[in-house]
Amino acid sequence: MEVAKRLKSIPPYVFAEIGKKAQALADTGVDIINLGIGAPDQPTFRHIVDAMHEAIEKPINHKYPPFGGTPEFKDAAAKWVNDRFKISIDPKTELTSLIGGKEGIHHLIMAYVDQGDYALIPDPAYPVYQSSTMLAGGTPHFMPLLPENGFLPDFDQIPEDVAKKAKIMLLNYPNNPTAAVADLKFFEKAVQYCKKHDILLCHDLAYSEMTFDGYKAPSIFNVKGAKDIAIELHTLSKSFNMTGWRVGFAIGNAEAVANLAKIKSNIDTDVFRAIQVASVAAFEGPRDQIEHCNNLYIQRRDLAVKRLTELGWKVEPIKATFYMWLPVPPGMTSEEFSNQMLNVAGIVVPPGNAYGPSGEGYFRLSLCLGADRMAEAFDRMAKHSINFEMGKAKI
Repeated sequence: MEVAKRLKSIPPYVFAEIGKKAQALADTGVDIINLGIGAPDQPTFRHIVDAMHEAIEKPINHKYPPFGGTPEFKDAAAKWVNDRFKISIDPKTELTSLIGGKEGIHHLIMAYVDQGDYALIPDPAYPVYQSSTMLAGGTPHFMPLLPENGFLPDFDQIPEDVAKKAKIMLLNYPNNPTAAVADLKFFEKAVQYCKKHDILLCHDLAYSEMTFDGYKAPSIFNVKGAKDIAIELHTLSKSFNMTGWRVGFAIGNAEAVANLAKIKSNIDTDVFRAIQVASVAAFEGPRDQIEHCNNLYIQRRDLAVKRLTELGWKVEPIKATFYMWLPVPPGMTSEEFSNQMLNVAGIVVPPGNAYGPSGEGYFRLSLCLGADRMAEAFDRMAKHSINFEMGKAKI
């Protein structure tokens, strides 16, 4: 049977393919250490799980939820962002629920991008930005994230003819995969650029609470006038260790929120009511468990910085996310290094080019394993002479 052209247009999802390679090795008895996927290793917070247990016992929560989220969920989500970022979001008109951030990104792109339209996409970036644009019939225009620019896009480099046909710009800070952060001055430039060219600005704020050393991530709506042109996606996956629960929300420009909600109402039936009840408990609960998880990531980050430095890398401690974006050894491609790590040492790290053309020459390392297991990974690298100098023999 012939599949649709849209399916042929997109590559296999990178993590699914890496998972297949790793599983094939694991089936031969290799002990795989996965430093690839970005999923918290700590459990969902106890008070959230307890709220879910209680909610699931109530028959009312087994029925279809209202489109866009229950009033209780929307009120709690709006209060949380308003308190956290010192902004003003109306839960009735400027907020809608999401079945996780990934779903929200896809449906927002489907709501705004037509055949022949451009989407302005960071490069490297979360692969869904590109694949969803292609599924919508649009054309991704890559905005390179370069180390000399702090991994921030340079809007002046976007061709005028592309800007005229662009419908949406996607940004993500704190950033996956580079762990870069952005200040309000950068967001002001982004808002001004999108207003000038009548482009919807989507800020994917998945890692807002995963910040370290006194840094606090801002919202796009800390910029005056951003609500005229912007929408921001939030997810409970990373902040509350709820990756498998699939729940999040979008806030911002009322028209953009309504358009996102419209396409969702025709495709999905929203978030299970009991999960929305548990999410309210997350929003209203204590923050000490978030701080506990962040302290674990700091310990792992510091361990990785120390051990990678010993292996020849020059590493700066990240301020946010649980990713480290590192150059591959000179003389090697991203794919070659990733394969070397897996086939020789049994360690999974995604190649940088999986996140876009500008990702070539890098790999991403995740801090989602305990310190003992991470230390074992670095021991294996040392044992098998996997270091920053290893590729020079090829030059």
